[in-house]
Amino acid sequence: MPAAPRPSFRLLVAAVAAGLLIAPLGASPAAARAAPDSFADLAESLIDSVVNISTSQNAPAADKAVPAPSVPEGSPFEDFFDEFFNKRGPDAPKPRSRKQTSLGSGFVIDPSGVVVTNNHVIDGADEITVNFNDGSKLTAELIGKDVKTDMAVLRVKPPKPLRAVKFGDAERLRVGDWVLAIGNPFGLGGSVSAGIVSARNRNINSGPYDNFIQTDAAINRGNSGGPLFNMAGEVVGINTAIISPSGGSIGIGFSVPSTIAKGVVDQLLSFGETRRGWIGVRIQEVTDDIAESLGVKGPDKGALIAGMNDDGPAAKAGLEAGDVVLRFDGKPVRAMRDLPRIVADTPIDREVEVAVWRKGKEENLRLKVGRLEEGEPKQAALKAPAPEEEPKTGTALGLSFTAITDELRLKFQLKPEAKGLVITEVDDGSKAQENSIQPGDLLIEVAQRTVDNPADVTKRIEELKKDGKKTALLLLANKGGDVRFVALSIE
Repeated sequence: MPAAPRPSFRLLVAAVAAGLLIAPLGASPAAARAAPDSFADLAESLIDSVVNISTSQNAPAADKAVPAPSVPEGSPFEDFFDEFFNKRGPDAPKPRSRKQTSLGSGFVIDPSGVVVTNNHVIDGADEITVNFNDGSKLTAELIGKDVKTDMAVLRVKPPKPLRAVKFGDAERLRVGDWVLAIGNPFGLGGSVSAGIVSARNRNINSGPYDNFIQTDAAINRGNSGGPLFNMAGEVVGINTAIISPSGGSIGIGFSVPSTIAKGVVDQLLSFGETRRGWIGVRIQEVTDDIAESLGVKGPDKGALIAGMNDDGPAAKAGLEAGDVVLRFDGKPVRAMRDLPRIVADTPIDREVEVAVWRKGKEENLRLKVGRLEEGEPKQAALKAPAPEEEPKTGTALGLSFTAITDELRLKFQLKPEAKGLVITEVDDGSKAQENSIQPGDLLIEVAQRTVDNPADVTKRIEELKKDGKKTALLLLANKGGDVRFVALSIE
C-alpha cells in the first residue's frame, strides 16, 4: 500500500482543487491575481471583431515544358516529339498566369470598416478579401502600410456597423500577466489561445523599431496580424512573428505592442503613410569599455552619437560626435536601440529637450525634430585640412598610424576631404584587430580630442594613464566616411 501523502502535500492538493492561489513566500498577496476560471465570456465578446484576411496575386506561370529527347535528324519521331514536348508552332498554347494566395488575420478597430493587420499578410496582393466570423466577406482597399513595423490598415464598406475593439496600453503589461491571442487562420473561423506575457521589449532584429511583447500563447501560421488582448478586452499587441523549427507554435510568439501600433495606425489613417521624427545622427552601442572611458555610470547607458548630418536637427542644436544621449523629450534612453524608436514617435517640428553626457558631465540642449525621409543620407562627409607633405609615423594600442599623404590617399582610396591619421598596420591578435580595425581606417580622435599627428596620440594616452583611465576611446572612420567609436585598453 502506498504511503499516505504528507500533510503539506494534502494541503497543496486541496488548495489547488479549491481554486485557491498560493503565493510564494515573501510575495505580497496583492501583487498577483488568480487565473480566471474561464476565458469564454471574454472570447465570446471579442471573436466577432477578429477577421481572416485572404489575398490573391497574379503571377506568371513558369514554363514547365519538358525538353524533347535527342533524336536523329529526319527520324519519323521528330515531328511527334516537337509537337508533344516542345509545343512548337503558332498554335502552341501559351503559359497562363496563376494566382498565388496567402492567409492571415486582422481585427476591426472602427465600426465603419477599418481593419488592422500585418504588412506581410497583404504585401504584393492584387486583391484583398476580409472574411468575418459569421461567414460574410467584403473586398478591402489598402489605406496604407508601414514596412518597418510590419503594419497595414485596410478599409471595407459593411452594410451595417461592425463590432470593433480598441487599443489598450501595452506599457501597463507586466511579465506574467494573462493575455488572449485570437486569430482567424485559414478561413476556418475564430481561434482562441491563452497564455502569459513571457517578456517585454524584445529585439528580434526584424527592424529598426523592435520592441516586441513575447508571449507563450499559441500563435501559429495564419495568426499573423491578429490581436493580443489583455483581460480587459483591449488590444495590447498585434501578433507578428514566432520562433519555431517546424512552423507550429512552441510557445515563443512576438507581438507589436499597442503603444507602437496605435501611432502607426493613426498616421496611416490620417496621411496614408508614416511621418516619423528624425534628428540626423548615426549612433552606436555604449559598451562597458566605452562607458568606462567616458565616465558614464548607472544601468542606463544611453546611445553614443558616432556622427551626424551637417544640416540635420542634431547638428543645428549643438550635439557633437561623442555625446551620449541619456534622455530625449523626457524619456530615458536606456540603450542604443531605444533612441530611434523614441525619436520616430516624436511629432515632427516639436522642440524637445535632449540630455547628453559630454566630457564627464550632463548637459541639456534644445532640439527641433525634423521628418525622416526615405533614403535620408547617413552623414555628411568629414571636412579636413590639407595633408602634410612629410609623413610622420607612430605606434600605440596595437596600431601603426601616419599622417595622410597623397600616396596613402591613393593606396587606400581615401576621399579628398578625409582627415586624421591613416592606420597602416594592425597587430595580429590585438584588441584593435578584435574590434575590426583595419589598415586604411582613419584615426580622428583619442579620448574626444582630435589628433593631427602621431605625437598627439602618444601625448593623449599618457594623459589618460596619469588620470587613472584604463581605456582610450578612439573615433575612427572607414574610407567611405562612416565613423564609429572603439574603446581600447591602455594598460
